[in-house]
Amino acid sequence: MGSRPLTVREWEDGVPASDDGAKDDGFAVELARWRDVRGLSRTALAKQMGYDRSYVSKIESGSERASKEFAAQAETVLRAGGALRTAFREQEAARTGSRPRPMTVAGPADQIGAGTLVVDHDDATLHYDGGAYRLTHRRRLVNGGREPIARYLIRISVDRYPGDPERSNQLYADNPLSWSELDLHAWHGDSRNESMTWSAHHDRDAFKEVWLHFAGPSGHFPLYPGESTWIEYEYTVRDEHWGHWFQRAVRLPTTRLSVRLEFPAELSPAVWGLHTSMTADAMPLPTAIDRSAEEDRAVFAWSCENPPLHARYRLEWDFRARREPPRPVQPSEAMAALGVVQDGDPLLRRVARRLDLPSEAEDARRVVAELQSACERIAQAHPFGKGMGLAAPQIGVDRAVALVRPLGGGEAITLLNPVIVEAGSDSDEQYEGCLSFFDVRCRVPRPLTIHVEHEDVTGYKHITVFERGLARLVAHEVDHLHGVLCRDHLPPGREPIPVEQYRGTGTAWNYADQE
Repeated sequence: MGSRPLTVREWEDGVPASDDGAKDDGFAVELARWRDVRGLSRTALAKQMGYDRSYVSKIESGSERASKEFAAQAETVLRAGGALRTAFREQEAARTGSRPRPMTVAGPADQIGAGTLVVDHDDATLHYDGGAYRLTHRRRLVNGGREPIARYLIRISVDRYPGDPERSNQLYADNPLSWSELDLHAWHGDSRNESMTWSAHHDRDAFKEVWLHFAGPSGHFPLYPGESTWIEYEYTVRDEHWGHWFQRAVRLPTTRLSVRLEFPAELSPAVWGLHTSMTADAMPLPTAIDRSAEEDRAVFAWSCENPPLHARYRLEWDFRARREPPRPVQPSEAMAALGVVQDGDPLLRRVARRLDLPSEAEDARRVVAELQSACERIAQAHPFGKGMGLAAPQIGVDRAVALVRPLGGGEAITLLNPVIVEAGSDSDEQYEGCLSFFDVRCRVPRPLTIHVEHEDVTGYKHITVFERGLARLVAHEVDHLHGVLCRDHLPPGREPIPVEQYRGTGTAWNYADQE
């Protein structure tokens, strides 16, 4: 029925070994792995690639070296997200001695018998046709416990407007995600050998949890200890329900995670990604997203080895050539469209609610991740020559959290419960812009040095000293968390100037006078 005992040899190097010892050949290992991911026999792969089955067997066995053309065709057919191209380049480099071949990443062999379910490979493909998204998800599961497994829990969560919770909640209240729209189907075993039945565990307007049962028309087929199998499921979500993001959360020990996004090329898609974990705030993905073109499709693929438990990998995108009404002309309208709360909203004049740390550490991480995501969206739409900052109230979240991205692209500064406890006596005046009223600029005085008390997720308090431009950025965001706007600092008789009169867009603040 698709399940079989997992041998020790199959866990060498973290990938299924071929019958002919191909584990000594990096490209052959990757070829066998991705053929297994796609549920193809050697004969089926050879047919799709246009090669003889014997040639594919020789490549996998390591008795013959793959050509560059073969590697490129295998990459296209198996949709490996650049993994086969990389393995071929590394193998060729090792063969010619141009650089040492990196060590193979160890798999979860040591996790077998640890009393847990292990995911050998988690592979997701999201296909967008211009009107709906279709997700195909394949997982190779290994039962490392002592009891048979009879069901597997999956989650389906959508959010059309992640930067605007009120608008998003209203959308799903008026038009909830339905089971008929999802059209969920699931299978067990290689090449969808057996259909799996399923039952709803949680049914909410924008969130579903589903039990996939190891059972189908031919009976029950539980996953026994030491056995492994592929499961696969698909569902569809209409464009009006699915936001421009896709997130993978690592809830079980996982050897490899891979994601593939397929969009119509005519939409000119742009894709970026963020990573959060239990020990780190949101950061860019540790490796680059691979981009390729396949006929009239733009394909983006990303993968990683041994992702840590509870890590979240989030891919976001924008369609730059979308045939929609022209973007708003006014900067404030553009920011509002990106989910930034605008002037006049009472939330901007409210003192933000402090985090109770460490008990609310998970809330803190969630808010920081939302701020990172919003900053990425905003940075895609507008250049920031002075750096940028964003406070949680500006994305509709009433928590004392802010994020500052310094000039030059340095590491983002996360501020939890920040308070300015000391300011230097020297100050200067510079123009500032605020994303919540971006049509104007305000020339305001600020101290050149500030001391800020803030906390980390453990509740430990730090005092950090910021100077000059970074001090100005941080002070602006701390003000937001206390219901203060930059125009409140304008001297009597001075008014903001329209952005059209401002000549400093895209340039850094000038501190030549303080040299």
